Amino acid sequence: MKVNVGTRGSKLALTQTKWVISQLKLKNPDTEFEIKIITTTGDRIQDVSLDKIGEKGVFVKEIEEQLLSGDIDLAIHSMKDMPGILPNGLMFSWVPPREDFRDALILKEGYRTLGDLPQGATIATGSKRRKYQLLKVRSDLNIVPIRGNIDTRLRKMKEQNLDGIILAAAGLKRLDFYNDLKENIELLKPNIMLPSPAQGALALEIREDHKELHQIIESIKDEETHIQVTAERAFLTGINGNCHIPIGALCTIKGHTIELEGLLGNEDGSTLVNRAVAGNIDQAEELGYKLAKIINEELKKNER
Repeated sequence: MKVNVGTRGSKLALTQTKWVISQLKLKNPDTEFEIKIITTTGDRIQDVSLDKIGEKGVFVKEIEEQLLSGDIDLAIHSMKDMPGILPNGLMFSWVPPREDFRDALILKEGYRTLGDLPQGATIATGSKRRKYQLLKVRSDLNIVPIRGNIDTRLRKMKEQNLDGIILAAAGLKRLDFYNDLKENIELLKPNIMLPSPAQGALALEIREDHKELHQIIESIKDEETHIQVTAERAFLTGINGNCHIPIGALCTIKGHTIELEGLLGNEDGSTLVNRAVAGNIDQAEELGYKLAKIINEELKKNER
């Protein structure tokens, strides 16, 4: 069987895709894979912040179109880039093990932690979720926008003499940047910076009728990641989240119980609501929707 795999052309997207293919080949040596690079809206527009381009999904729409048309059979994305609801005819297959879910604060030489930064220090991020959570802890910080892949952002940090930038730890680790930079990285704890829903996880998207491929992908599934992603994405769907609002979620598994923490803010970040729910491990999706309802109602109440 031959599987055509669609992905973005960034170094991170290709690294993730090649890793997934290598894991699948180990378990399915008779299956052949071919990579097809697809340019998305998010790749083409680099000079505008994500919340101004449009809805969540700017890095996946063109890839999904080729999946629906049959030009590719499997799409591999960063799960955090996926909208809450998939197009008709498409589904997520099984989820491989999750990388580090945390956000990484990369600091200028001489600084080791957020607390080391001087008053009014300049931090760059393109994410409202990161911006407003950071300001909640350090209201004195000057937060400026930034776009581009990891290499580009690290270059801009030096060129613009920024005190720090925030990136997903998963990307830094997958591209082997982390060890070189770790002396100047603080991995932000969830009580400081709740991650984006399903951050660090990969999405393997297929057509609903492609049962054989779904079966092949099952060979690399990770049950714990599946539960976490189910809960966090149910929360995202329940919120109807997009790039215009700060939204975060993290599911923690302890034995047969799970705790799901969620964050939602309004567009200008003046209100941030953070709540948590807990339940049985088989209630992941239900808990996600339950938490979304609680937080949505709380945010509306605070805005009255």
